[in-house]
Amino acid sequence: MDQKQNIEQFKGQPRLPKFAIPKRYDLYLKLDLSACTFSGLVHINLSIVETTKFIVLNACELVVHQVFFTTSLNHRITPCDVVLNGNDEILMLGFEQVLGTGEGVLSIEFSGALNEQLKGLYKCTYVDKGVRKNMAVTQFEALQARLCFPCWDEPALKATFKITLDLPSELIALSNMPINDEKINGNVKTVYFEESPKMSTYLVAIAVGLFDHIEETTADGIKVGVYCPVGKSDEGKFALEVAVKSLDIFTRYFSMPYPLPKLDMVAVPEFFGGGMENYGLIIYRENEMLYTDSRSTAARKQRLTIVVAHEVAHQWFGNLVTMEWWTHLWLNEGFATWISYMATDIMFPEWKIWTQFLQEINGGLRLDAQEKSHPIEMEIQHGHEVDEAFDAIGYKKGSAVIRMLQEYIGDETFQKSLSFYIRRYAWSNARTEDLWSVLSEVTGIQVNSMMDSWTKQKGYPVISVKSKDHILEFEQSQFLLSGFHGDGQWIVPITLCFGSYDRIKSFLLESKSENLDASELFPTSDEKNEDEYGEASWIKVNIGQSGFYRVKYGDELDARLRKAIKKGFLSVTDKYGILDDRYALCVACEQSLSSLLLLMDVYRKESDYIILSKVIDVCYNVLEVLRDAIPELTNALKENFINILLCSAKKLGWESTPGESHLTGLMRGEVFMALAAFDHAKTHEQAMHRFQSFLDDRSTEFLSPDTKRAAYIAVMRNANTSRDGFESLLKVYRDADAVQEKEHVLRTMASTPSPDILVEVLNFFISKEVRDQDIVYGLPGISLEGHEIAWLWMKENWNFIINKYNGGLLTHFIRDIISPFCSNEKADEVEEFFESRVTSSFAMNLKQSIEQVRIKARLVESIKQERQPLQDLLKQLVCKG
Repeated sequence: MDQKQNIEQFKGQPRLPKFAIPKRYDLYLKLDLSACTFSGLVHINLSIVETTKFIVLNACELVVHQVFFTTSLNHRITPCDVVLNGNDEILMLGFEQVLGTGEGVLSIEFSGALNEQLKGLYKCTYVDKGVRKNMAVTQFEALQARLCFPCWDEPALKATFKITLDLPSELIALSNMPINDEKINGNVKTVYFEESPKMSTYLVAIAVGLFDHIEETTADGIKVGVYCPVGKSDEGKFALEVAVKSLDIFTRYFSMPYPLPKLDMVAVPEFFGGGMENYGLIIYRENEMLYTDSRSTAARKQRLTIVVAHEVAHQWFGNLVTMEWWTHLWLNEGFATWISYMATDIMFPEWKIWTQFLQEINGGLRLDAQEKSHPIEMEIQHGHEVDEAFDAIGYKKGSAVIRMLQEYIGDETFQKSLSFYIRRYAWSNARTEDLWSVLSEVTGIQVNSMMDSWTKQKGYPVISVKSKDHILEFEQSQFLLSGFHGDGQWIVPITLCFGSYDRIKSFLLESKSENLDASELFPTSDEKNEDEYGEASWIKVNIGQSGFYRVKYGDELDARLRKAIKKGFLSVTDKYGILDDRYALCVACEQSLSSLLLLMDVYRKESDYIILSKVIDVCYNVLEVLRDAIPELTNALKENFINILLCSAKKLGWESTPGESHLTGLMRGEVFMALAAFDHAKTHEQAMHRFQSFLDDRSTEFLSPDTKRAAYIAVMRNANTSRDGFESLLKVYRDADAVQEKEHVLRTMASTPSPDILVEVLNFFISKEVRDQDIVYGLPGISLEGHEIAWLWMKENWNFIINKYNGGLLTHFIRDIISPFCSNEKADEVEEFFESRVTSSFAMNLKQSIEQVRIKARLVESIKQERQPLQDLLKQLVCKG
């Protein structure tokens, strides 16, 4: 009875007790892919650091058959109590006698089922010569190694792993390390892998299936292998090239060689994320790793490069040096995101990828301006809370503040510091303060006092700037889209230029407000005549958008900047930043929609991809809100947006030209998609014509990969008058053997304005014809007209949805169906529906989505007050053509 009571003490605890520490796992797994089951035996070398009658480790959804502990004196002890607790996902072992300090081996025989939830050791299917077959894949981050074998499933409890697999003899087995030996006995093959170096359990990986394989060896002798679906090895060549180059870039950057003998990358048909950085075996969903010039878009090529670089970067930042606990997840994800852009820029400088990094930052700025945001260092009490930490704060804001710090410290010193940090914590774990400590040591700057304000509190500031007799007044306040005032305060690295990028000033804003005497930075009347002086007196704060903050200018400074944009004085990144900040201030009701539309008109002849992409993004968002605020102005607004884009569309044309830039391909795709979404008649006409040519000949060059989505949107926008196009698009999906083609179709199918067809599309998304993971492509494409229908559909199908999709995928239903609403009544309705249905896996996402709805409801009321001025302005803008 006492023993049972003592076992109870371990229930409900956020972390495992630390009286037994794992050092080595010898793991054997036998896979039965027909029955979709597995059995296993694990021997875990332990250090007992405190005398104890208990051993507690993680296990979940496993059946434990036998357990025993062998002491260093080779005494075998069987526990008197073996208790699996499903709620806490722990295996509690109680012993009659005390286990003394020292070394020992815990042996556990167990079995389990290959699940279909894309986590742990799971089953996915592929087609081989027309026959559907099973394969086995792992996804252990964050807390899913315990679904495959009993273990100490916490990132700080690193150990070495020796893995042995039994599998059907015709299949290929991959794991973190190279194969040491193979033995075949009839239909069963036993594969013995080399023992790994120390690593966390979430980085252990296995993939078993049929693959084609290509490989290269780096200059340092590292074998890099790419495993693709059978017959598609050519589609893995680009990813292989990127991985080899990335290994070289990071080896030099960190002054630390890649520590394993090989790096394999495998594309699997079903995978929750884009990629997973398992040590020595990176696993991707197929369309994140496969690329062909004939089928893939410029956007896909770019995304693949960034994703591969991101996962390879993790081999150092995350795998070699691992966060101590999930609170410091951003150390993995923020750094991998930032450095993946650095590597991409080195590989493809012509892509100007750092300008596109602004889009990455923007996702963090949007979420972090909500009251329901959270700090970068999100306090994770229980491991299961970590699922919601994989969001725009850790990845996007995390990478943005790293870039801000890099700009402040300087590239060379920053690189030296990171290299030192990697060497100091190699094969170990680190916390955020450990990184700041190293940076402070190398730079002599108290980095932690500055950076704590960015990582330990949520939000960011808006810097208000006014000019008075060459005195610039700066004031910071927390920026919230809701209009409420937060009490956050930051140490802000301010950069600004005066009429030219040759006149630059930088300083730290450490208080609520500060004045700057800028007399010496303004051009004197001796240098310029009065007209030129007026042109040169503009001031741009946050040069290159390197700081994670918004800027609000006084009226006079604002007018000067608008002139500077017209005259072409500003850089691409600064023009982007001015529009982005203005849009955010408009959403927060701090500036009018009319002023935003006037600013957008200044960008009418812009031809740079990143600016045009921002203009299009703002167009979509403004249209969404205006439909609710002043419905009768919707068509005029669409016409205005069409006019803004037509200039670019005419230059770009539907077909690519030999030797055109990568950015031109990106721009063509986005511009024609927007024109199709805004129902531009001539775009629809061209798109339908080209779509028909594609139906007649799937290899036609008349419809390029970059313009396919535009054509498909046009087809679905016209599906309310004829079902033929919808049926044809459905057939394209069903006939496609390329994942890239299926993705194109899924991203556009829901753009129909027809309620009946939209319901058909949504039912198709959750049918067996669409892999669960691919729901992430379909839901963001729901048309503006279809959001109410989608909401009704989701409510009717909620029980089915919550049983079919895991927590991470559920957040896409929440975000993509709820957040487009623009009224408090709808927010109330959503709250009421989920009051008894919310679970911890999407609770934070639900709150954030409802907050977005209320933010837009406030904006709707503000826009209604502008009805007449907006009507007059739109009439004027439309007339400009």
